[in-house]
Amino acid sequence: MKMAVDAYHIRPQTFPWPPVHFATAIIAAFILRQVAPLGLTGGVMAGITGTILLCLSLFLVLSAAITLRNGGMTVLPPKAPRHLITRGPFRYTRNPIYLGYIMTLAAFGLLAADAWFFIAAIAAAVVMTFASIHREEIHLLARFGSEFERYCRRTPRWL
Repeated sequence: MKMAVDAYHIRPQTFPWPPVHFATAIIAAFILRQVAPLGLTGGVMAGITGTILLCLSLFLVLSAAITLRNGGMTVLPPKAPRHLITRGPFRYTRNPIYLGYIMTLAAFGLLAADAWFFIAAIAAAVVMTFASIHREEIHLLARFGSEFERYCRRTPRWL
């Protein structure tokens, strides 16, 4: 007999889908750039802005990973979290690593002066939200209840 799946029985994802979504988006953008470029006006300012954005995205991902590790968690947890992490970059966004992925795509768009990377960033954000984040949030709500609800009220999903 199969049990109905509800918020109390949903399990965390065991496969790291968000990095796969990110990798797929970046590969697609590079391929589409070669096949049908959507060139933008680049220039020195776009290059400087892209470099700064890339550095910020790497800092965000690394600081989130360090915060998780210092909190006794892993970046790609195959099992349920033991507690809610709300410090470090998690004070400002509920998904700093995913946000770092999206910022990286935007940075590549500026550095390559091609709009495909911006399109890929939007597509990746939508796919991550519906395919991964919603499921993760249902799991966290079931696991941490009102503590997670309070966190969601004060901390945006993206920015």
